[in-house]
Amino acid sequence: MATTLILGGARSGKSAYAERLAQESGLPVTYFATAQVYDDEFGARIAHHQSRRPTAWKTVEVPHRLAAVLKAEAAADRCVIVDCLTLWLAQCICPECLPAEGMDWPAERAALLEALSTVPGKVILVSNEVGMGIVPLGEINRQFQDEQGRLNQAVAKMATEVVFVAAGLPLKLK
Repeated sequence: MATTLILGGARSGKSAYAERLAQESGLPVTYFATAQVYDDEFGARIAHHQSRRPTAWKTVEVPHRLAAVLKAEAAADRCVIVDCLTLWLAQCICPECLPAEGMDWPAERAALLEALSTVPGKVILVSNEVGMGIVPLGEINRQFQDEQGRLNQAVAKMATEVVFVAAGLPLKLK
């Protein structure tokens, strides 16, 4: 298994870089879209991402239970993009975003890390680097920033490659 973690700020070019790596792999691609549409502006952002994807790519909407879907879809002869871990995390810890049956964030995180260590094929994960600004006001915002930093570190530790993207320019970290 080859895992690439792509980090960067908002609108840094992370997703476009991930898409380029997926196309260059020459493998069939499954795109895991973790976002849910909450308003028109965010819907427009999602539409922009959708418009760039080749029609041959399979798209799977997965706002929760990412590990289970990753295990089901990953294959030795396939490239998977997860775009993005940041939105997935937010939807896993935000009380208003949780599925009706609820969710245990520590268990979801552990399941993802376990899945990443075992799934076959090429996996490309996109995630925001949120630790370069000020400490946010509000408990849920600080929890999000802390959990995102911990998740990025854990995924980076196990990834075979880590790239930071700024202004559309990739910088290989690992």
